[in-house]
Amino acid sequence: MDPHVIWFFLVGVLLVGYAILDGFDLGVGAMHLFVKEDAERRALLNSIGPVWDGNEVWLVTAGGALFAAFPHAYATAFSGFYIPFIGLLFALIFRAVAMEFRGKEQWPWWRRMWDAAFSVSSIVASTLFGVAVGNMILGIPINASMEYAGGLKDLLRPYAILVGLFNLSIFAMHGSIYLYMKTEGRLQAQARGWIYKTFFVFLALYIITTIITLWRIPSMLGNFERFPWAWAAVVVNVLAIANIPRAARLDQPLRAFLSSATAIAALIFLFGIGVFPNLIVSSLGSEFNMTIYIAASSEKTLWIMFVIALLGMPFVLAYTASIYWIFRGKVRMDRFIY
Repeated sequence: MDPHVIWFFLVGVLLVGYAILDGFDLGVGAMHLFVKEDAERRALLNSIGPVWDGNEVWLVTAGGALFAAFPHAYATAFSGFYIPFIGLLFALIFRAVAMEFRGKEQWPWWRRMWDAAFSVSSIVASTLFGVAVGNMILGIPINASMEYAGGLKDLLRPYAILVGLFNLSIFAMHGSIYLYMKTEGRLQAQARGWIYKTFFVFLALYIITTIITLWRIPSMLGNFERFPWAWAAVVVNVLAIANIPRAARLDQPLRAFLSSATAIAALIFLFGIGVFPNLIVSSLGSEFNMTIYIAASSEKTLWIMFVIALLGMPFVLAYTASIYWIFRGKVRMDRFIY
């Protein structure tokens, strides 16, 4: 087994875990201002309150895995995306601060301020994640020294912004489905309505983004000739997407959520198989692409970390599963609330 491929896969798994788990957090934030009453906004916050910080651990872990396994790619990406990453960091910080500070005072203006901060920061974070993915697909100016040779304007291209909006639509739909699963009564009915609205926005952007991607970057299909079994992910993705409105119509929130999670996982897999074996594609020439072999640590380091990951991953999964089991069911508005 090739340790470079193994770690490419493991980093992908961590990103899938983050996108599925923190994706509904960000989606709930994106939909937060669509409810008007204070009690309903508190219900939205409490639907993610017990789990949001644990969800973000997956992002930290993915970043740590990328740093340890592919340090050259980590350094290049963080230098190239420095300003957007700072913006993302501020957005994630404001989300956390807004959730913790909102309930500290009863003043209406105070709560409205933090409600806006929570929602706007969730929208910004969701969009920036997508912009980063769009740039990774298009390629960024990386020179022979593995250094970023562009500026901020090189990252804010129309295609990258399109992928950013596409990602926002995915998370908004995912968060709406999560709220449909976790709430009841009038709020649940409202969340069910959001599912259909966000789904059709997502579907439109999905079709547009797919067409433009295949037109502008036909190389994304290159690996499907080498790995024909990867077409199964396309089938799974389409079936999962098609099942979302069906499950909502049949009043099956868990199935809708699992379908949404499967669609997200399949999309990330398709992105990974499209760029493999590259971690960062250079727009200055394919000879400057940072592959999993060029950007990696030594094989000995990769194998040692793989053993550590095998020992530690069960604890992470057990912790995540236990938290979701403890806080299963509908939102409870008790004394431990935001």
